[in-house]
Amino acid sequence: MSKLPVGTFINMATIIVGSLIGLLFQQIFPENIRDITFLAVGLGVLVIGLQMSLKVPDEYLPIFIISLVLGGILGELIGVEDFLDDCELWMRANFKFGQQRFSEGLMTAVVLFCASSITIIGAIEEGIQGKRELLIVKAALDGVTSIALASTYGMSILLSVFPMLIIQGGLTILASQVKSLFTKNTLAVLSGVGGLLIVAVSVKMLELGNFRVANLLPSLLVVVLLTWLQRKFKFKF
Repeated sequence: MSKLPVGTFINMATIIVGSLIGLLFQQIFPENIRDITFLAVGLGVLVIGLQMSLKVPDEYLPIFIISLVLGGILGELIGVEDFLDDCELWMRANFKFGQQRFSEGLMTAVVLFCASSITIIGAIEEGIQGKRELLIVKAALDGVTSIALASTYGMSILLSVFPMLIIQGGLTILASQVKSLFTKNTLAVLSGVGGLLIVAVSVKMLELGNFRVANLLPSLLVVVLLTWLQRKFKFKF
């Protein structure tokens, strides 16, 4: 069994192709077509996020909430969102494509491509069993989604493949090394946290609110740690 995250490499390739097509469409299609496409994607993403977040088992709701709180505090302390904003300023100073809402686009792509249940389960399946079918399906979906995103946000969607390699590819490698860490309940709560992040992203996409969603990304690590501690020490909330 290969220890390399091959499924993630395939996924990265489809996003690169989709982003390039989206950048081309940015020059071809009028703004109203891009807007309605983006609206459709945003509504679809909202439904997916709600479905994911509502599947958290009742007994794990306290861990679900605590993970979001602690993850948000950690994100604020280390300044995830501020780091992305600094990247945007650097891109604006050095490249033309830095003018197109770089940090917002990158954050949106990272959450959509790396925090969904299909990402989590697919990456772990590849790590534990060597199965890549789910990630290949995800790669096709992400390729289509990246077209709409890149036509709005520009080059930042193309660059999201690097965080994907670290997050999704890293999850595959981690799962191959520590298989006992990812139980059924851990996956359920992890997927729920990812779903809520996706809901927050869709709200921003639809311009219904403005959240510092990137600062909630550490919640995905916190929830794995808390579910492991809960299982190890048998404590209850």
